[in-house]
Amino acid sequence: MVFLFRDKSIINIFFLILLGIAVHAHLFMSDPILLAGSNDGVISMVLSKYLKNLSPTVLFIAYQSIIILQAVRLNMVLTDFRMFQSTNYTTAMTYILLTGVISQWCSISSALISNSLVLWIFILLSRLYNNQSPRTLLFNIGMLVSLSIIAYHPTAILIMVVLFALAVVRPFRPAEWMILLMGVLLPYYFLASYLFLNDQLISIRNYIPFLQVHLPVSNPDIWFIISLCYLFLVLLAGLFYWQKFNNRMVIQIRKNWAIMMVLLLILLLVPFIFMGAAMESAILCLIPLTAFVANAFGYPKRLLLPNLLFWLGIVLVVHNNWELIKK
Repeated sequence: MVFLFRDKSIINIFFLILLGIAVHAHLFMSDPILLAGSNDGVISMVLSKYLKNLSPTVLFIAYQSIIILQAVRLNMVLTDFRMFQSTNYTTAMTYILLTGVISQWCSISSALISNSLVLWIFILLSRLYNNQSPRTLLFNIGMLVSLSIIAYHPTAILIMVVLFALAVVRPFRPAEWMILLMGVLLPYYFLASYLFLNDQLISIRNYIPFLQVHLPVSNPDIWFIISLCYLFLVLLAGLFYWQKFNNRMVIQIRKNWAIMMVLLLILLLVPFIFMGAAMESAILCLIPLTAFVANAFGYPKRLLLPNLLFWLGIVLVVHNNWELIKK
């Protein structure tokens, strides 16, 4: 099956749509799940108010559209930045496949929607190297990170990613760091001003993330553990092929991969440190996870390993579909 996505033909978009439908086939027999936290950002408010009462058909189309558009966009970004030596659709295939490996990811959630913001931030960070007007770009990055936090509180951890990227990609200049921090603070300044003028300043706590160290899953079953082991396995395979070709890349591309690595390591902490964050919030790490795992599907000349990893993922997808249908 992997060979179908190793071509760069437009027909691969059709195959991606079919893959998305197959991976989430449970949506034909059970209503789409909509997860909206009680106090984790504006996106949850919108989901609870406007999407909760929509028909299952509309939610099905919405979910499929979100994951396919995110998968194709991620594929295009990594191709445009030349982070792979060949052009194909294995990255998009990997993204769609992995959305079905964890049952909590098979739902419309604030974290899933926020993945578009995570990818947008990565795009801007990747443009920092040798940029002619870095201050404007840094201010925009800070603004986007702040708006992402307001939209979904666990994205506050992206501040650490942005600070690391600035330290690695550009030489230290205090003015640039100040501009970045100004961009982060400005949306909250306007938000606080608006709430103050409307005598609602106390409600600003609804827009501020709170930390709480906890375990996202209290009693994991055997299939959940197997799913995590599978994700670890495909990540190891992807890292093996990534390091094999990484030294052949130019400095800018290696810096982009360094940003992606930090993005992965930091976003893995989200389900463990934010109040109210459960396993569905771990989908935030799917953007960098997919980038590394895609190496295992795209680089090997023989398709034995890619096909084996693909069908192992399909086994987990089938089990999750069965479990979701029974609920």
